[in-house]
Amino acid sequence: MWLILAFMSAAFLGIYDSLKKKALKNNAVIPILFLNTLFSSLLFLPFIVLSATTQVLDDTVFHVASGGWEMHKYILLKSLIVLSSWVLGYFGMKHLPLTIVGPINATRPVMVLVGALLFFGERLNMWQWIGVLLAVASFFLLSRSGKKEGIDFKHDHWIYMIVGAAIMGAVSGLYDKYLMAPSAEGGVGLDRMMVQSWYNIYQCGMMLVMLLLLWWPKHESTTPFHWEWAIVGVSLFLSTADFMYFYSLSLPSAMISVVSMVRRGSVIVSFLFGALFFHEKNLKAKAFDLALVLLGMLFLYIGSR
Repeated sequence: MWLILAFMSAAFLGIYDSLKKKALKNNAVIPILFLNTLFSSLLFLPFIVLSATTQVLDDTVFHVASGGWEMHKYILLKSLIVLSSWVLGYFGMKHLPLTIVGPINATRPVMVLVGALLFFGERLNMWQWIGVLLAVASFFLLSRSGKKEGIDFKHDHWIYMIVGAAIMGAVSGLYDKYLMAPSAEGGVGLDRMMVQSWYNIYQCGMMLVMLLLLWWPKHESTTPFHWEWAIVGVSLFLSTADFMYFYSLSLPSAMISVVSMVRRGSVIVSFLFGALFFHEKNLKAKAFDLALVLLGMLFLYIGSR
């Protein structure tokens, strides 16, 4: 069941990335990110209210547990990590082809494994090392493909932003493992709906501050904001993808390393969108690079079983 949920999360995440690219085209980043966090918060607010005031959602997958500062401080940190990844990722995606961004994001499972190696004392086996090396090789090949479109991986700050977003995303994945693991196993043991509901609300508050202090005073001299219905789709598909992701992690037999790898399969969906709807270039070379990433993920999967 948890693996099926992981695959469904990957599909929705791929659509989310594609809609995000459409929403960001010639548009202001900060207002879009604020609206995304706002709509996501509004989706989960009814679950928080109903869980706190009624028994309607008791014993259902939509019930939001309650807790004090000792729990919310962990969720607040989760919000900071995710929002850092989103800010970097949104700015980078706006200025780069989706067929470049997707494969870079797909290397996150490798970063998660390296993080597990450094911080949780895990050891990589031969299969996992092969997966890591294939992912590294695909990144260098992707940089060669990018040069054909005038993108220099060594000096392009948008590339640095996407890589930074991927790193922060990997940190978030490792932190999720810590948050979801029961206290008997060294984790916090937080309720998954509590995490997803409240971290969206905290992010919305942070983005409102950024909107008012950073964007609004200069909005007349920067890229103007215009409404796109894709903005609503971004929130809807991301919230659904994250719901399935957290639900998958909450199941007893779920493996964070496998879930993280399957979730990155979203790159296939976003790559197809980039090719079919955004008519991006140099697809054959990028498809080979993407195949290497997916092959690396396969080796990681085999090594993590």
